[in-house]
Amino acid sequence: MYTIKLRKRCKAHPKLLTDIASKIFIYVVIVFSAVIHEYSHGFVANELGDPTAKKLGRLTLNPLAHIDLIGTVIVPLTLLFLSGSFIGWAKPVPYDPRNLRDRKGEFKIALSGPVANLGIAGITSLLFFVIRLIFPVVSGNQTFVSLTAFIIYVNIFLALFNLIPVPPLDGSKIIGSFIPQRIRDKLSSIGPLGLIIALFLGVLIIPYVARFIFALFTAFGYVFG
Repeated sequence: MYTIKLRKRCKAHPKLLTDIASKIFIYVVIVFSAVIHEYSHGFVANELGDPTAKKLGRLTLNPLAHIDLIGTVIVPLTLLFLSGSFIGWAKPVPYDPRNLRDRKGEFKIALSGPVANLGIAGITSLLFFVIRLIFPVVSGNQTFVSLTAFIIYVNIFLALFNLIPVPPLDGSKIIGSFIPQRIRDKLSSIGPLGLIIALFLGVLIIPYVARFIFALFTAFGYVFG
């Protein structure tokens, strides 16, 4: 019965179907971007001598291995469909620093996630540019251009957000490799305040930085021109 009602409503309001499809696309892009982010942590850890992620079945691009029921499904989908905003998280990939062969192993593992997201943004931008050269008609397809731009932007945003140097984000582990242990301990003790700071920066500052980097990745619009 619910399916029938939805179809009737979509027929009366075609925009509804477009809105639902857009939100599903947004959700899928963000989830897969997060999955690649977490996979990168596990991959680098494994390469540096720690097989923890591999033993736990986390060294995979299968989203099911990284999904957190609350953070990847319930919270983001509820917010996305009710308010149009998106907050979520995947299960962190575990690693044992005692197994790492590299003294800077934790730094490299933490950095690998944001680098992976920037890599997705760069590769997507390059692929779109190549496709546009081969098939110029895609420049006139606003839907395709918008979806491609979203993939690039959201991965830049995820990279920047995770680089914020507060726990439990990657930035705290990155900066932790260069500061004394006593400062690391103080940083780790801020608890939920770290997420509040991260959300504050994610709303008020990160979008402006992300837009600037987006412009760089797309050669200030030339890629989409």
